[in-house]
Amino acid sequence: MDVSRSAAGDTNGDARTYPEGRPGGPWAAVGGAKPPREPPGPGGALPAPPESPGALRPRKRPVMRVYVPLTLPGLAEAHRTGRLGAEPFAAHAVTPALRAWYGSEDTEELEYAALTRAALASLRQLAAAPDAPRRRVVVAVDVADGAVEAAQDADRAEPGEVRLAGTVPLAKAAAVHVDSDDAATEVAAAAAALAAADAGDEKALAVVDAAEDHDLLWFATQEIANLVAVREDS
Repeated sequence: MDVSRSAAGDTNGDARTYPEGRPGGPWAAVGGAKPPREPPGPGGALPAPPESPGALRPRKRPVMRVYVPLTLPGLAEAHRTGRLGAEPFAAHAVTPALRAWYGSEDTEELEYAALTRAALASLRQLAAAPDAPRRRVVVAVDVADGAVEAAQDADRAEPGEVRLAGTVPLAKAAAVHVDSDDAATEVAAAAAALAAADAGDEKALAVVDAAEDHDLLWFATQEIANLVAVREDS
């Protein structure tokens, strides 16, 4: 599918056209005479040119940063099993639809927009799981381009919504984003008001917006065990 990757680390002019700085190579400035060839190797064959160091390195497959919405119980399950979601499952990423919806070409802004859309999807999971702690959870993970598909119902999908076709190991996670304890009251109210907000109720929309005013906190993947332990002790 045609999706946009984050520009950081992905991809200038071609500096290889004239590696010596001018056509003809280094001998062009000294009368045009090329240097003599090396003597033939054993059996009269010319020695093979040395291989480029780059030819010995395996090519890196292009990757895409995606944001997987979860709840704290969902994060605990991922920590227990070592994988995210049951395939296929939904995530969010910087896609052409998200670019059009957000109206920006700034990479950092678009990545943040994808994160906030995933946070809204996490809020929807909380609305369907009343026993889960009222904290939104989003896992940022880098996956191969080929693992990302368009949302199943593209006409009704949220901007930036994608589908991951295969199992994603939790070890691929780059970071985890979780609400602070201070956001719990507003997040709980937003989860309760979500259905009315979807129906266009302005007061409910304001309640959901109040929760979105809380930025998710960033946690390193090494802290997942502590996040899960706090949830289990609460």
